[in-house]
Amino acid sequence: MTSRYAATYQSWKDDPLGFWETAASEIDWSLRGAQVFDPDQGQYGRWFPGWECNTCYNCLDRHVERGHRGQPALIYDSPITGKQASYSYEELLDRVQAMAGVLLDQGIQKGDRVIIYMPMIPEAAMAMLACARIGAIHSVVFGGFAAAELATRINDATPKAIIAASCGIEPGRVIAYKPLIDAAVEQASHKIETCLVIQREQAVAALQEGRDHDLGALMQEELAEGREVECVSVKATDPLYVLYTSGTTGQPKGVVRDNGGHMVALKWSMSNLYGIEPGEVFWAASDVGWVVGHSYIVYGPLLHGCTTIMFEGKPVGTPDAGVFWRVISEHSVVSLFTAPTAFRAIRKEDPEGKLIGDYDLSQFRSLFLAGERADPDTVNWAAEQLQVPIVDHWWQTESGWCMVGNPLGLGRLPVKPGSPTVPMPGYDVQILDDAGHPLPANTLGNIVVKLPMPPGCLPTLWNAEQRFHDAYLAEFPGYYKTSDAGIIDEEGYLSIMSRTDDIINVAGHRLSTGAMEEVLATHPAVAECAVIGIADKLKGQLPCGFAVLKAGVEQSHEEIEAELVKLVREKIGPVAAFKLAITVDRLPKTRSGKILRATMRQIADQESYKMPATIDDPAILDEIAEALQEHGIRVPN
Repeated sequence: MTSRYAATYQSWKDDPLGFWETAASEIDWSLRGAQVFDPDQGQYGRWFPGWECNTCYNCLDRHVERGHRGQPALIYDSPITGKQASYSYEELLDRVQAMAGVLLDQGIQKGDRVIIYMPMIPEAAMAMLACARIGAIHSVVFGGFAAAELATRINDATPKAIIAASCGIEPGRVIAYKPLIDAAVEQASHKIETCLVIQREQAVAALQEGRDHDLGALMQEELAEGREVECVSVKATDPLYVLYTSGTTGQPKGVVRDNGGHMVALKWSMSNLYGIEPGEVFWAASDVGWVVGHSYIVYGPLLHGCTTIMFEGKPVGTPDAGVFWRVISEHSVVSLFTAPTAFRAIRKEDPEGKLIGDYDLSQFRSLFLAGERADPDTVNWAAEQLQVPIVDHWWQTESGWCMVGNPLGLGRLPVKPGSPTVPMPGYDVQILDDAGHPLPANTLGNIVVKLPMPPGCLPTLWNAEQRFHDAYLAEFPGYYKTSDAGIIDEEGYLSIMSRTDDIINVAGHRLSTGAMEEVLATHPAVAECAVIGIADKLKGQLPCGFAVLKAGVEQSHEEIEAELVKLVREKIGPVAAFKLAITVDRLPKTRSGKILRATMRQIADQESYKMPATIDDPAILDEIAEALQEHGIRVPN
């Protein structure tokens, strides 16, 4: 099949407003405005000003009205609890209306903020959709977040209510959420009026009279009455949600997502990028606390009329490295979207892919990776084991959907391992030097996007217009700064090499840690790796590589470390000054799987650092410090 990508991208360049107006025809609007884009609104213009819509209506009601009421909308699969459930579009709509009714009864109205603090249970998606239904603005905070971090989000979003579960469940432990919420509410200067709690049997929460309510019981009352709640029409430019991402100042940044442009972009991406048809089963193995969970567990698949999977488990350990294949086989998943770190974990436990043969994956046809750089070795391993297209694609919390990818729906383009391929319509991606000048092909520099950003991207930060401008628009006027560094080759393929903070300067040479990680990953014993730059008085910085080994490796760690040093010197050259490789049991990561390289560098450089709020296991930082000390790098106690 010849790809239609070039013609599609050119059609956007020739007529951007016409392109997005056509895409908008896939959405049901309560009012269509005269303008597709107003360049004078907001920081760089606003999409669909004067248009009105409701996101929940487009996700649920219209599918029910058009004969798909019995189609599965959401499948819940929890290997941690051993429970599964399936909700048709009609059943999901009924439950969302019941929850929306509870919110209305608690005084929640259009424009009010609601924090959602939930594990991966169906009620998390219901809560998002119920807020969207009544025009409230939801802000999902990863379940189990520390009280202090939750308090900062309460103060910034000033919500009327929190929707929560009594607990989250991790392999081998139950995390009670209510004490964390109570502590956060106590610490916050903004006071919450209402807390609605889904009680889970693993840890039933004590409810405070007056403020706290049993959400499950209230929903059952609404369902018994057959409560119907009409969709509230909102402006396309009104916020659907605020999603907080960590800020360099320690103050979280509230990324705003609007209703109209968000729906247009996600609906376009489901068919054109992911190649998914309505009615098919799409699985994003992420969490609703992250942008992937917002875009491709909840909103994207439901807008498109698909069946989406809500998975409460891990890629390994629940119970083994074959759980992904079990879910794909059991629920007839056609496409999986996950983070590269999940595949690195699976490969570490099952390097030969033996568990794949235990399941029927005949209907499975594509794997999408994003969230962390997909090293070629992991991509090649996945392609060899699964025999389906492996699509590395690149986007950010701020963009809300893919910026650069390989559009399967338009016809797959040739793959270059290590590159997420080419920009999607709406994104004019360029490489600039630090002074803002364009760089030639294959030259490392700052990745930027020419303004305006397309529909679906953040128009601003919550209550922080100046901070938005300073963080994203000020350094390169006329462009959005991605804070990623990379190169574009002569065929227009982008390669993201690292965050701009991870470009290291070795004796005047700007070197990419990502390029070194690519080399380390080719070693047959390495399951995953990370490279950081450590401060050096003579050369400015020196690279240090950390490697996690595959299961069953028999070579000594010293031997492997020596081979890794030799490998980098052979492939990149002496200019890299790569002399330190350290084998470790695990790498510190966020709960979404991103390696915390900046924190590792701060430990190595003896800098003070704040414990990352999103860290999966803080104990790993002590392990990294010990490993550095064992290799002669002095770190503070």
